[in-house]
Amino acid sequence: MSHYSRNHAPRVYLETERLVLRGWTSADRPGFASLNRDPEVMRYFPAPLSESESDALLTRIEQGLERQGYGLFAATEKTNGGFLGFIGLNRATFKSDFTPCVEVGWRLMRAVWGRGFATEGARACLEFARQELKLPEVYSFTARSNARSIAVMRRIGLNFAGEFDHPDVDANNPLRRHVLYRTDWT
Repeated sequence: MSHYSRNHAPRVYLETERLVLRGWTSADRPGFASLNRDPEVMRYFPAPLSESESDALLTRIEQGLERQGYGLFAATEKTNGGFLGFIGLNRATFKSDFTPCVEVGWRLMRAVWGRGFATEGARACLEFARQELKLPEVYSFTARSNARSIAVMRRIGLNFAGEFDHPDVDANNPLRRHVLYRTDWT
């Protein structure tokens, strides 16, 4: 079941000063595909996604929102409704000593990098996770070489929790080694 309708506005999950984090619409699909095929945006992933891979990912994201009531939200700019990418909470279920867990994550169009949208949206998601979902902790992780995302993790108050080899990344890929950050809500 799709989480959007052509006749209805998507559900708004969170708002910040500059962002609306909402459910997905059919109009988001081209922007989402563009985001996922941008080699610079996907630099810290094994490969950019084809249009069919992007569509399949968006279907899984929509199903997660439907099933859980939270997930990876479409991020739009409040002033003009422009699609920026996604920011949200995701259930990480790959095999590791810290999974299953909920991670906070983001992927934004290169044109809006450096404007603080990832930090602003991720902070709102952490607040939602703590206050509304009552989660005991939230994680975030990325390839060890992804300095920009690591800086966001630090700005939103996450603490370094170690490193691990991501099991879904080929053993010979230099992106396999990841850093792990988590909340400290004690």
